Amino acid sequence: MRKFLFVIILAMMSGSILFAQEVEADQKLRIIAIGAHPDDCDSKFGGTAALFAAMGHEVKFLSLTSGDAGHQSQGGGALGNRRRAEAAEAGKRLGIAEYETLDNHDAELLPTLEVRHQVIRKIREWNADIVLGLRSNDYHPDHRNAGKLVQDAAYMVIVPNVCPDTPPLEKNPLFLYMQDRFQKPYPFDPQVVVAIDDVVEKKVDALDAHESQMYEWGPWTNGRERSVNQVPKGKEERRAWLANRVKRNPGKMSDARMQSLKKWYGEDAANKVKYTEAFEIAEYGYQPSEEDLLKFFPMLGKAKMIKP
Repeated sequence: MRKFLFVIILAMMSGSILFAQEVEADQKLRIIAIGAHPDDCDSKFGGTAALFAAMGHEVKFLSLTSGDAGHQSQGGGALGNRRRAEAAEAGKRLGIAEYETLDNHDAELLPTLEVRHQVIRKIREWNADIVLGLRSNDYHPDHRNAGKLVQDAAYMVIVPNVCPDTPPLEKNPLFLYMQDRFQKPYPFDPQVVVAIDDVVEKKVDALDAHESQMYEWGPWTNGRERSVNQVPKGKEERRAWLANRVKRNPGKMSDARMQSLKKWYGEDAANKVKYTEAFEIAEYGYQPSEEDLLKFFPMLGKAKMIKP
């Protein structure tokens, strides 16, 4: 693991805690989040990614499909190109280094050897310290298979004779699952919870860039034409509608999530937090101590340094 030296500036503004950090090039964390579709990583990791990026760390989002099936009236290459452009704009709004979408077909993603090798190469090429993926229990087969592909790559990224055209990583990264709501075979465990109050508007801005999903496809699948017709037409009104939906979900604080939040931020600070993103440590890859997690997530625990 790299040596971490952080210059931390803590400020209070409007009752919220802001963080700014300077990191030298060889001390930057390199994080890759891997989803099945453009917008998967934004919805589950967008706020935390914005925090990492603002601190000077390198974040990449990778979509394993082009998203070319995710619309009620568009499809194929035209939709794939549209979604690739939306993803690029979302990445700019979050301030992350790169947002890549692969050309695998939406709704056809399988955990094949070919795609596993794609994932292994992308993790190696990014020289990742942290890899985030989906859990393999989910309503969408692409999500399940994307999670399986990251799991299958977790050990192989350090094996030289696998994908020998791409140099293996010297050390296995920390692998994490991004949050979900599914209960079987077991519910998501929020072992790491990050407060995103200060960047929740950036997360909304990033999701707003995915116009085909947030304002067209998503509402259509939730209620067909009736829900689509309820989406405001004006750009500002539409974004306000989306912000209400985005903030409503992270605002749900389970007992387990709150206990984890208190662990990492302290009780007083945790009680003031409205919006969070949570992560579960995978049993594959690097197994961190609590001290390690404070290095991997430098925004954690800093609220304890604020004197009352």
